[in-house]
Amino acid sequence: MEISNGERRISYCQAINEAISQEMERDSNVFVYGIGVPDNKRIFGTTNGLVEKFGEERCFDTPISEDAMTGFGLGAALNGMRPIHIHERVDFLLLAMNQLANIVSSWNYGSGGKMNVPLTIRAIIGRGWGQGFQHSKSMYSVFAHIPGLKIVIPTTARDAKGLLVSAIRENNPVIVIEHRWLYYQEEDVPEEPYAIPLGLANILREGKDLTIVATSWMNVEAMEAAEILKKRGVSVEIVDPRTISPFNDELVIKSVQKTGRCIVADNDWLDCGFSAEVAARVSEKCFGRLRCSVQRIGYAHTPCPTARHLENEFYPNAEKIIRTAEKMLGISHADLSKEIFYSYEKKFKGPF
Repeated sequence: MEISNGERRISYCQAINEAISQEMERDSNVFVYGIGVPDNKRIFGTTNGLVEKFGEERCFDTPISEDAMTGFGLGAALNGMRPIHIHERVDFLLLAMNQLANIVSSWNYGSGGKMNVPLTIRAIIGRGWGQGFQHSKSMYSVFAHIPGLKIVIPTTARDAKGLLVSAIRENNPVIVIEHRWLYYQEEDVPEEPYAIPLGLANILREGKDLTIVATSWMNVEAMEAAEILKKRGVSVEIVDPRTISPFNDELVIKSVQKTGRCIVADNDWLDCGFSAEVAARVSEKCFGRLRCSVQRIGYAHTPCPTARHLENEFYPNAEKIIRTAEKMLGISHADLSKEIFYSYEKKFKGPF
């Protein structure tokens, strides 16, 4: 932790840890569990100190049985507890899809609103060290497709804390998606508990020439692209939806009506994904104000390769955003050979 201008600067990882700890202090019904939660890695450090502070009854490891453990969380939630279930890789959350799609998501509806399921699920996404197709998915569009599940994707440390607090306090299921490269991002974060309402977008950067709607890590790439485009007199506005289900498009529509141009930079496959939802809404609601068609950037439609040079082609970055923006704006390609595309990848140390 660092002190800057009298304000506290902590990492995304520390912000998540603080949110959980403070909510466990506030409400004795909150507990955290999952594969690897209390081990030496502590889920990239996000569960540091919890078992020591709250004991093994409120912070514990589980068998490698995602379906059963999600069902356990459902039962606990129905009996007045507020479980936080952590999946260290979102890929394996698919093993709990029966619980999520058929039971957890629809219990409130099926009971006529009489029963709630205050279950929070944290799931980790993102690349790192050639993980290949088994460990590189995002999947949040799949979960957002299911009525009854709220899907939150924080990008900043401040949002990570405030949105997780709201998720834990929510009376029905919320899936919080975290990108592992974001864990090392730092920001001024209030020490006291606070909640950021679910379903509200945020403007990360104001501009007038082009709107970029970005999710998760792609906000980092979008910010880098915006700085480079600024050198050429291009003013970029960046909108982070933060919650994709329910998706409140008010800020997105307002921004595109101002700029007349929209790039959706999604941290997932393009086909049938969240980027398509954004593009459809912008096209429907901003049709008369668009100066050109909405452009989408995301994963190539293939399983993620393991070899590094192919993996780099699979994942879009700031350069891809810049080239797309240049085409939309009708300006020539800039020489990017001297640009250093900053990446938190250099800080990534794995789970240890």
